[in-house]
Amino acid sequence: MQASINGIGMTSQRTRERLVQRLAEHGIRDQRVLEAMRSIPRHLFVDEALASRAYEDTALPIGFGQTISQPYIVARMTEALMSVSPNKVLEIGTGCGYQSAILASLVKEVYSIERIAGLHERARRNLQALKLHNLRLRHGDGYQGWASQAPFDAILVAAAPPAIPPALLEQLADGGLLVIPVGGNSNAQQLLSVRRQGNEFIQQLLEMVSFVPMLGGSQR
Repeated sequence: MQASINGIGMTSQRTRERLVQRLAEHGIRDQRVLEAMRSIPRHLFVDEALASRAYEDTALPIGFGQTISQPYIVARMTEALMSVSPNKVLEIGTGCGYQSAILASLVKEVYSIERIAGLHERARRNLQALKLHNLRLRHGDGYQGWASQAPFDAILVAAAPPAIPPALLEQLADGGLLVIPVGGNSNAQQLLSVRRQGNEFIQQLLEMVSFVPMLGGSQR
């Protein structure tokens, strides 16, 4: 898998190296995560007009009122999730597929849900181009999770609900970890890690963040 990823977008390798260096300087320590950020070509996930900005540490628009997350936040959430060395991960909010690709380069199985049909199809095309075969994508309501594939070792949510959806807690394996931004106000959202221990859920604040709101239902 890694060879096929590395063969794409090599013209941007130098700018990717600079991005990885900045991430390390900002506290990302997990070498697995840094290597994934180095390997996955972010410019393939944004519009061509924005490709020159793909390796800036900033969120960028991807249409439908959505964004591709800032690389630091992608790395921060992924590093938190990798602390439990998961084999099976659920992602809520596929978007353009960039975070999905990062996860797929690190774990055995990735399941990802996107509520906007146009983004779901775009992500499918993007991820097929990278020849990642350990991903399953679904167009649907992220609030409901993916019960038929539960339990998951880890769940990553890429949009902010006002409160943690109960279905996601139910679908978390014992010992598993949920990484999620929470809060209705985009200027005061908390990025939380929630570890399941039996019927208890232990929360830890990672940092303050700003995400698009998590909406229910699905959109054609």
